[in-house]
Amino acid sequence: MTTARPTPAEIERAIRTIPDFPKPGIQFKDITPLLADARLFAGTIDLLTDHVKPGSVDAVVGIDARGFIFAAAAALKLQAGFVPVRKKGKLPYQTHEQEYDLEYGSNIVCVHVDALKPGSRVLLIDDLLATGGTAAAAAALVKRLGAEILEISFLIELKFLNGRDKLNGYPVRSLVAY
Repeated sequence: MTTARPTPAEIERAIRTIPDFPKPGIQFKDITPLLADARLFAGTIDLLTDHVKPGSVDAVVGIDARGFIFAAAAALKLQAGFVPVRKKGKLPYQTHEQEYDLEYGSNIVCVHVDALKPGSRVLLIDDLLATGGTAAAAAALVKRLGAEILEISFLIELKFLNGRDKLNGYPVRSLVAY
């Protein structure tokens, strides 16, 4: 007996909203209930990768930190390598850095200088598209390494923040939109 793949609506119902976390006014999207349910978690990976043939990508790039969960699982499914994009100071080898703006201030993400070969075909995955700054910075790092981004995929998109605008020129997909 096989279990039916979850729909995006079922996945959305598993994501709970935590008001005023981590600070007042933020409606945090908690994905831990989705991760705790094997069917929903596996179904999320299926939905993020169902249009990509195993072997058609060389690497799946995941963004620190919750993006690692989805990107690593997608990489296994697609028979591809996994490449982490991390916050500054978290990678042990030589890195390229990319600064991006936050609501108040800025941050820096990094990737190892040898993480991708020129011409590598990449799927970039993160859990959440908000303002798009982190994803745009990660995409810039992938491009700096000479790799080709086939798509940028997200579990959740907060449409009202217009994050897609910072990802012009890339195909962007999200499973759940608020």
